[in-house]
Amino acid sequence: MTAGAGELRMGTAAGRWVLATTVLGSGLVMIDGTVVNVALERIGTELDAGFTGLQWTVNAYTLTLAALILLGGSLGDHFGRRRVFLAGVVWFALASLLCGLAPNIETLVGARALQGVGGALLTPGSLALISASFHGPDRAAAVGAWSGLGGIAGAVGPFLGGWLVEWSWRAVFLVNLPLAALIVVVALRHVPESKDPGSAPGLDLAGTGLAVLGLGALTWSLTGLGHTGPDPALLGWLAAGVAALVAFVLVERRSRHPLVPPSLFRDATFSAANGVTLLIYAALGTVFLLLVLQLQTVAGFSPLAAGTALLPVTLVMLVFSARAGALAGRIGPRLPLTLGPLISAGGLLLLLRVDATTSWLTDLLPAVLVFGAGLALTVAPLTAAVLDAAPDRYAGAASGVNNAVARAAGLLAVAVIPGLAGIGGADYTDPAAFDTGFRTAMVIGAGLLAAAAVVAFVLVRRPLGEPQEPRPEPRRVRIEQCAHCGVTGPQVHPRR
Repeated sequence: MTAGAGELRMGTAAGRWVLATTVLGSGLVMIDGTVVNVALERIGTELDAGFTGLQWTVNAYTLTLAALILLGGSLGDHFGRRRVFLAGVVWFALASLLCGLAPNIETLVGARALQGVGGALLTPGSLALISASFHGPDRAAAVGAWSGLGGIAGAVGPFLGGWLVEWSWRAVFLVNLPLAALIVVVALRHVPESKDPGSAPGLDLAGTGLAVLGLGALTWSLTGLGHTGPDPALLGWLAAGVAALVAFVLVERRSRHPLVPPSLFRDATFSAANGVTLLIYAALGTVFLLLVLQLQTVAGFSPLAAGTALLPVTLVMLVFSARAGALAGRIGPRLPLTLGPLISAGGLLLLLRVDATTSWLTDLLPAVLVFGAGLALTVAPLTAAVLDAAPDRYAGAASGVNNAVARAAGLLAVAVIPGLAGIGGADYTDPAAFDTGFRTAMVIGAGLLAAAAVVAFVLVRRPLGEPQEPRPEPRRVRIEQCAHCGVTGPQVHPRR
């Protein structure tokens, strides 16, 4: 590490600069993951796009982010965390500019894919910079502050997005430019550089390529099959995607520096927790895509009102997630991971009352509060269970895998579930057609959450705190570090 790395203290000017830089950087990705959904109705109308175009506006970003986020962490370890973080910020800003200027839906989708590349470079670096810059109690305090401020950014995101969309959907992307410029200036002046001298000697480019090919082919084929039915070409892409992911597993088992250490999945709890993650975040991806469209198309909400509809979910998680993490530390994750998804499933069933006569206070608010209460009970214990199931030397890889699984779940859900629910074409402009599909999708989402509860109850056995090997750090810190996990994806734990 360079001079200054690992030596900063909380409460000092230097420490505050690093914390501000990392919060702003992660906020770029976090806010963009929530505000774009609010803009979809206006994007589709102005660019004359069908529902498939809106799906790809979401999925192009998620695809590259999910497939490349593990590589982004490895690049930071090899070439410098600040350097790769800044490269991601600049890349993200340029892609945001292209999104804001896009003349058609095809250009927008391509620019969103480029945005995801930038997000994959800067997201792992945000928390890794804190881990490298602070030490001991100051590191734990910095991570806690990062988590809390990140939660506030997540709460502000939908409100900001709705306000910007009222003016122009393009502003949702263009607002990233001044924020990115500020991050670059502050990081160059105040953030120390660091590398990981103990990192693997090479990069798993073959595994990364197969992950991109596999997820891309699956998403392309499943999105098309959901709207057209059986098609030989799409079925061929589906087979190619499955084959690429099988090849990815084989490559990881033989690689000397794998993106995903195969030994992680020898632990049954780690595998089960990631299975629960897959089901939960598939449901979340569906809800966050379709609810804001239902509120605008069917209930007649403005973009601002629709964007703030999910604000109570974030606030509930911000207040209660730390307590849920502490509870899981005392009693183990099994009970929270069983009850939490069931409560959230109840919230999705309450959303079936959202229609043309919906009242925010009596219909929508109770549903999102129940939904948020279930997530608050679930998300922190889930991330803690993943970390607890992995040896300390693989903490960064374990949380990176969990983050990638969560984002891939949302990616595939957005590709598949709208088609299963009968939503396609211009349905998002037809209140009657969209309302029918929305109700079906919410029932599917509730089923996914119920399935997650069953998997957790049956397979998540080991309580938190039962060690697999000696650990030099108190477990309390590890629980705190996942206390405010995001709803678009769990946080990426820094490599140590």
